[in-house]
Formats: sequence, C-alpha cells, structure tokens
Amino acid sequence: MSKLVVLNLGKGNLKQGFPSVTAALWEEGNPIAMQFMGSLPPAPEIWSLYKRWQLLYQLLYEALYPSLDWRSYTDDLEDTDIEIDEDDVTNVSSVDFSNLCDDLHKQINLWLKSEQFRHIDQKLRTKLNPDDEIRLILATEDHQVRRLPWHLWDFFEDYQKAVACSSVLEVDQVKSSRKNPGRKIRILAVLGNSQGIDVQQDRGILEQLPGAEIIFLVEPQRQELDRWLWDRRGWDMLFFAGHGSTGAEGESGRIHINQTETLTIAQLKNALKAAIARGLNLVIFNSCEGLELARELGSLHIPQMIVMREPVPDFVAQEFLKHFLEAFAHGESFYLALREAQNKLQGLENEFPCASWLPMICQNPTAEPLVWPQQHLSNRPPILPPRRILPIIFQASVVITALTVGIRSLGMLQSWELAAFDLLMRSRPPEDPDPRILVVTVTEADVSAQPATE
Repeated sequence: MSKLVVLNLGKGNLKQGFPSVTAALWEEGNPIAMQFMGSLPPAPEIWSLYKRWQLLYQLLYEALYPSLDWRSYTDDLEDTDIEIDEDDVTNVSSVDFSNLCDDLHKQINLWLKSEQFRHIDQKLRTKLNPDDEIRLILATEDHQVRRLPWHLWDFFEDYQKAVACSSVLEVDQVKSSRKNPGRKIRILAVLGNSQGIDVQQDRGILEQLPGAEIIFLVEPQRQELDRWLWDRRGWDMLFFAGHGSTGAEGESGRIHINQTETLTIAQLKNALKAAIARGLNLVIFNSCEGLELARELGSLHIPQMIVMREPVPDFVAQEFLKHFLEAFAHGESFYLALREAQNKLQGLENEFPCASWLPMICQNPTAEPLVWPQQHLSNRPPILPPRRILPIIFQASVVITALTVGIRSLGMLQSWELAAFDLLMRSRPPEDPDPRILVVTVTEADVSAQPATE
C-alpha cells in the first residue's frame, strides 16, 4: 500500500532549531491525513560537518582521479567558501573521508532521535508497516536542511520501500491533464555542452527505452529549446544531460545548453509553464549541482524532479540513469525505481565514494507520480498474486459444477454418455477365459443322440 508522509519543518534553521514541526500521513484512498506535532533542536554542528564533507569529497576525488570528468564547471576548490585547515587539504585520505561520513550519519540520527522529535518518529513507526511504499517529503525553505543527505536517517533502513524527497513549503494543486493510458511516453531530451564528458552514453540509454517517443536536441540554441517546450502535443518528461553549475550560495543554477550559452530556469519560465500545463510531469537534470535548479523549478509547480545534490562524475551520472530507467520502464514505481538506482550506485563506492548520496527527488506533494505505460512489456495477461488467484479459482469451480449438474439433470448429456460408454466397452482389449467359469454347450448331435420319447 502506498503512503505519503509530509514532514513540514516550518520556520527555522539548523542554528536556531525548528520549533514547530508537523508530520502529515496520508493512506491510499483516504483524503484525510493524520497529523503529529513535534520540534527539532538546534544542530549547527551538522551543517559544519556537511560543509567539511563537501570539501573533502572534492579533494578526495581530485587525489584519486586528477583527470576525472565532472558534469560541472564549478568543481575548483578556489570557488568554495569553506574554511579548512591546510593539513586537511594536503593529507586527505579515504579513511578520513569514511570517518567523516560516519560522523555525519551519526549526527543526523542523533538529531532526529532528540526528545522533541521522538513523538513524530514513534507515531510514524506505529502507523506504517515495513512493507509499505512510502514517500517521505521534507518541506522546508532552509537550503541547508534541504541539502542534507536525509536518506541516512535510520528510518529508511527500517523501511526499505521508503524514499526521501524534498519540497518547498508553498505548493499549489497540480492539475493533471488527461492522456491516453496506452500512449507512448513523450520525452524531450536535451544533450547540452558535452566538453570533457560523454553524453552520447545518456542518449544510448534513452534510445533503448520501450514505449517512448523521444526528440533529441543536441547542443540546441535557446530559441530551438524554447520552441520545442511549447510543442502543443505536450511532454511527459524533460531530460537534460551536460554541464550544470551553481554560483555562490543562493545564486541561480544554470544548465550549459551548448558551448557558449547557459540558461537559468527564469529564462525558460514561460515555456516551462506551458509545458507543465500540457502535462510535463518529470524533469531529470543529469548534471551537477541541481538543487538550485529544482528550487526554482519547484516554484512553477512541476510535479517531480530528479537532480544531483553535488558535483557528479560522468560515469556515475550514466550508471544512475541506466539503473533508474531500467527499473522505471519495466514496472517499478517512480520512487522505488529511484531507490533501486541509489542502492545499485553503492556498488561503485570503492571507486566513487558516496556515489549513492548524489541523486535526489524534489517534488510537489499534491502531484501523482508519472507511471510508465506497461503495454509494451508483454501481450500476456498480468500475473495475479496468490491471494487474488484462489478466490477466482473457487468461483470458477462452483459455476462449472452447478452448470454441469443442471444440464445432466435435464438429460441433455445422456446420448453423449451412452455413446462414450459404448466406445469405452468396445475399446477394451480381449481377455483370456476365466478358469473359474464352466461353459456347457448342447449341439445338434447331442440332441439327435437322445432317445425318442412318445
């Protein structure tokens, strides 16, 4: 069963805490939510740990792979405002980074196990089952909290089908446009500036998708991209692969659509609003540092977005896209497909530390997720679970038995039964005489040999 949890942090920040936190829980088919109240104490040390993690993340990659291809132009250490000791810069190691990841994990969970938040945590665990598919949406305007790796919360370890999402506080109801359920998914795929990276791998993954109609724009000009977004047939998905960048904290995110042009969400606002009105449901930025892009696009009330939290290596971006679309296009829900892709990225973390931390969902809580059409998978009827098969078998057997008894009582089967019995008897193989039976025969000679009687 699908459950929706919206964790609204209200006003506050990590330095001052969040005095009024509300958790709203919706069950499938029930429009009325259960609500639980609590708060979160100040935790400025979490942000300090995360800022340190950001820097060591880049330092470690530069030490391991000096010529690594990133989907970003802003990965230079000189661009960061993080203060760190010189010794840390020169002596960073995989062990240091692993210990820092553990410290961040522990601090996040200590914060969420605080006495002020315990009521919410206990209530959610009481109402939710481990097998439930759960969308847990964090609603906040604080960019620091939104950036944290919330999937490290122990809650997601206990609920394997739960997925962490992010949302802005103010959202409007999404008006879903009616579309033919048997249609193909329409995808507008923008392959932007690919200097130093291989976006053709992304194209190859998209081209293998079943049940999809894809228009590729390779390093388009702004006017071309804008024109296609206005397409009257509408789009289900907008995909971007290429370089992305974010300036100083709070500045707009940018996508590099070709070798010379970069665009912000504001510069595409009108075209994006038209596309959303015609059914655009999902935007994927398979590029670096997409949180600012997601925040700005969220103000346009786009239903779902997938972005990368930090700079992402080219190979990791390709592997994520492959795993996510493979699961999504073959029957998994949107959210479980993303969690499966995150889990599979963990297998790369010997070579690419914290690869599974990078992808995240940003979404409008009022929106229904995109569902991939399943007609392309097979012409066979759907496989039903055992709990649904047994009642069907029982009902069918009762109907067939009653129908047979009724026809037989009317004599309608008698001629068929006699013909079948006769055929069965004539079809028996010949049998040897039974020695227990004596057959006495009387012939004409025996009769003639008898004396005449008067």
